[in-house]
Amino acid sequence: MTSANSILNNPFLNKGTAFTLAEREALGLVGTLPSHVQTLAEQATQAYDQFQSKPSNLEKRLFLMTLFNENRTLFFRLMDAHVVEFMPIVYDPTVADSIEQYSHLFTDPQNAAFISVDDPDNIEAALKNAADGRDIRLVVVTDAEGILGIGDWGVNGVDIAVGKLMVYTAAAGIDPAQVLPVSIDAGTNNQTLLDDPLYLGNHHQRLTGDRYYDVIDQFVTAEQKLFPESLLHWEDFGRSNAQVILDKYKDQIATFNDDIQGTGMVVLAGILGALNISKESIKDQKFVTFGAGTAGMGIANQILDELKRAGLSEDEARQHFYAVDKQGLLFNDSPDLTAAQKDFTRDRSEFSNADDLTTLAAVVKTVHPTVLIGTSTQPGTFTEDIVKDMATHTDRPIIFPLSNPTKLAEATAEDLIKWTDGKALIATGIPASDVTYQGTTYHIGQGNNALMYPGLGFGLIASKAKVLNGETLSAACHALGGIVDTTQPGAAVLPPVAQLTAFSQKLAEIVAQSVVDQQLNKEPITDAKQAVAAMKWTPSYQDLPASLALN
Repeated sequence: MTSANSILNNPFLNKGTAFTLAEREALGLVGTLPSHVQTLAEQATQAYDQFQSKPSNLEKRLFLMTLFNENRTLFFRLMDAHVVEFMPIVYDPTVADSIEQYSHLFTDPQNAAFISVDDPDNIEAALKNAADGRDIRLVVVTDAEGILGIGDWGVNGVDIAVGKLMVYTAAAGIDPAQVLPVSIDAGTNNQTLLDDPLYLGNHHQRLTGDRYYDVIDQFVTAEQKLFPESLLHWEDFGRSNAQVILDKYKDQIATFNDDIQGTGMVVLAGILGALNISKESIKDQKFVTFGAGTAGMGIANQILDELKRAGLSEDEARQHFYAVDKQGLLFNDSPDLTAAQKDFTRDRSEFSNADDLTTLAAVVKTVHPTVLIGTSTQPGTFTEDIVKDMATHTDRPIIFPLSNPTKLAEATAEDLIKWTDGKALIATGIPASDVTYQGTTYHIGQGNNALMYPGLGFGLIASKAKVLNGETLSAACHALGGIVDTTQPGAAVLPPVAQLTAFSQKLAEIVAQSVVDQQLNKEPITDAKQAVAAMKWTPSYQDLPASLALN
């Protein structure tokens, strides 16, 4: 027999004041709710009024998280109606404030699984307990060592996984009962957290080396055993581990690293959109990536793969890249290179002024890039002089200052338009307002991974993909980049978040078709589009199982 409290406290079953009189009778809820039965629409209106009354974005996020913890259907009905307004609240940039205060604001585990490196024997139990019998099809896991813009936040970073899954559901329509956020608590090197007696994670330095990788392997083994139909999404792992982990598992299971592949894909899609506007070939571009961490090198790898698909050899393709980090241009003899960076270094013998290439300005002046990508978290580093120098040598400079939040952006869209006399093709890492310059309104695309990963992931899940390969990644990038309206003056290089639901559905269909065409699906699928449609969840109240009724 199911108790009234167990139903009202289950966010996947709870309808709150929308339980009908018949349901209240059958489920033992008579007298536990106010008499008036509301519709979902009425509940959404009421909740949105409460949301609007909150004085700050953090307060708004806390309200929405409370709603999320109580009633998933109502939460997603509300988010579906206000996706543009809610995205920066439930995810980036407001999620950063939430993460920094997570241990102090903690009220609910939000159906996440918390795995401790100090207790590896209980990894499977942790996943099983958190899933609580649900049919999990999507797992987002983080160890929160490398949260873009704010760094290492230990167990607090579970909010990243929770927020990512919210976007998956809101954008693509995966059933929120089929997702699982996972925190791998490997310790933290954030001394502020270690010194905080209220910090909820392990109070020791991060585990590294073979012991760390053994825990990751135990996690993957347990995850695949318990949820064999799932897609495993890696999020915000540190630069020393992210690529290593992805490379180990990407050819074995359906898995995806959003910081490496997702960022790379949305940036490549933006570049393809920009080239659709400028009518140029990707084979004629020179790429400077400023910030050679996980995101920057992930972007370079995705572009590299596309150049090879366009007909260039590996060596020819690599000659199009110039990776710049805090020490300047990366050379093959630069100290302390990561595994990902080593693939994109240059030889000093190529440059007569190699010793001078220690700044972004010097690199731009020397190599004359056509594409400049920023993932540096160094604010204002795309200066007027650098941008004007770049614009002198290319008709339509492609400039993507992607660092976020706003205070870390390499440049503003308004300045880039002004400094290039309206010629720059721009995507920013944070939402940017339209820019009006000399009578033309320029729409600024946002290089937001949310444009890509929901549709990509949903398509992989719906098609029951065995793995995710370069062919499918490329198909998704071309699909997103092809949405650009090249006939419109000032057109954005990427579609707006306001159209997220529509184009996520289209992306999912293209991804699923790519999987089926390559025969990478685990089970026979005759119609990829139908497979996507059949799996899509919509936020509406359903009849509860008869097994929940009172005996």
